[in-house]
Amino acid sequence: MASTTASAREQITDEVTTWPGVTTAGPGERGEFSFMLGRHEIGHLHGSHVAHFAFQRQLGSELRAAGRVVAHPITDAPGLGARRIDGPEDVREVIALLRLNYERLLGRYGLPD
Repeated sequence: MASTTASAREQITDEVTTWPGVTTAGPGERGEFSFMLGRHEIGHLHGSHVAHFAFQRQLGSELRAAGRVVAHPITDAPGLGARRIDGPEDVREVIALLRLNYERLLGRYGLPD
């Protein structure tokens, strides 16, 4: 019998794509699945296992200090962060982090045309 439970990626995508102006860029060159607000990336997923974000330096440092993200696996730049997705709590937190970045980008750039 097939499972009817949506994957973490599906759950996150179902929520994030309801936000005004958000589109998915789909699979990219490094296997990522990006969420975009116009030309600006809100964040991206690698399967249903990890999310990557680019925040402003101070916000990224604060989120790391709070344990909400860890350093990005490629670089230790303070604004870049990663969050493993191991269960429902992580799905909710990834959505919250994407929303945080969405609202920051929306405030800076507005809704795309």
